[in-house]
Amino acid sequence: MRRFLIAGNWKMNCGPGETATLISNLKQRLPSVPDGVDVLVCPPEISLTTAADELVDSKIMFGAQNVHFEDNGAFTGEVSTKMLTEVGCHYVIAGHSERREYFAETDQTVHRKTKKALEAGLKPIICVGESLDQRKKDVHDTMVSKQVQAALNGVDESLIQDTVIAYEPIWAIGTGETATPEQAQEMHNMIRNVIADLYDERSAEAVRILYGGSMKPHNAEELLRQTDVDGGLIGGASLQADSFAEIIEIAEKLS
Repeated sequence: MRRFLIAGNWKMNCGPGETATLISNLKQRLPSVPDGVDVLVCPPEISLTTAADELVDSKIMFGAQNVHFEDNGAFTGEVSTKMLTEVGCHYVIAGHSERREYFAETDQTVHRKTKKALEAGLKPIICVGESLDQRKKDVHDTMVSKQVQAALNGVDESLIQDTVIAYEPIWAIGTGETATPEQAQEMHNMIRNVIADLYDERSAEAVRILYGGSMKPHNAEELLRQTDVDGGLIGGASLQADSFAEIIEIAEKLS
C-alpha cells in the first residue's frame, strides 16, 4: 500500500529566519509525524541548511525546488545534485509549472533533471499538468501523457519506485479553483496507466502520484479519498503551520 506523501512547496518564500520559525511552529503543532504519512518541506535553496539544522531530530524530510542536470560548471545561479545531497536533501521538485512557464523548462530538461536526481539518490517529484486552454480543447490527456513519457524516458525500472509524479492542473494553481475529486482521480488514474504501459502494473502501483492544484484543509479529505491520489504538493497552505498540519492529520486519518 502506498503511503501518503504531503509535500510543501514554499516557492520563493521564507528566508533562513522565516524557515526556522515556520519549521518550529510546524513541529509544535505536530509534535510527531503520523506513522502513515511521509511529510516533506521544500524551502528555497538559501534556506536548505537552516531546514537541515531545524529538522535534525525530526521525521519531517526536506527537499529542493530545483536542480541542474550537470554535476558542476559555469551555470550561474544553479545548484547540483551533489550540493543538495551534501546538505541532506531527500527529494527535489522537477518541472514545476512555474519553472516551465517562467524559466523555459521543457520536457527534455525535466527528463535530464529526473535522471540526474535518481542517479544521485534523490527522489524527483516530477510535475505534469495542463493549461486551461488545453483542457478546454480536450487535449489534456495527450499533453500530460506526453510529459510523463518524456520525463521517464530511459529511467530504469529499478528506480521507478523512487519517482513521484505531481499532477498540477495549471488552471487551478493560485487561482482559487480546484479540480473536482472526480477530475483529479481521472487524471491520476490516466497517469498510472501511462506508467503501467511504460513498465508494468507492479511498477505503476509503486509510484506515488500527488495532487498539486490548490489542496487546502477544506478540500483535502475529498481529494485524498480518491484511489489514485497519494498525497499533495501543497503551495500556499504549506506556508502556515496550522493549515499544513491539518492536511497531514487528514491524510493520517485516511491512511
